[in-house]
Amino acid sequence: MNTRATGPRTPEQRRRDTLHRLTHDVDAWVATADADSGTPYMVPLSFFWDGESLLVATPDASVTGRNLRATGMARVGVGPTRDVVLIEGAVRALGEDELTPEDRDTFAERTGFDPSKLDTLYTYFRITPQRIQAWREADELAGRELMRGGRWTVA
Repeated sequence: MNTRATGPRTPEQRRRDTLHRLTHDVDAWVATADADSGTPYMVPLSFFWDGESLLVATPDASVTGRNLRATGMARVGVGPTRDVVLIEGAVRALGEDELTPEDRDTFAERTGFDPSKLDTLYTYFRITPQRIQAWREADELAGRELMRGGRWTVA
């Protein structure tokens, strides 16, 4: 999309576009860091947005799974570089009793990926946004922060 011709979006339009992307996109880049060394690690993961948080699943023994459990933090990139949504979020591993069958089924249906069908043990993680930024071009860098401290900064 050529955003130069249309100019920057209003903050309200950015929020609407962000929520649309979170509701309709399925894949994201999830960045974590090792708790001891701070070594960054990034992987593509599918997600399901429930209106308040992202639900992701990754192998329990993976670097990402270990990092998410150890730090309780992640940075998530959704969308292409010229229409990006960046999320910094608090992360919580979900125990078997915390993940409802509805959440599990919705995740599988939305993402086309059902970890329960695999031999590898997967853990589901809930990522609750604390900060959200969204922009397309340089003309949207100012005002790109849409959420701070877990609260939307625009209506």
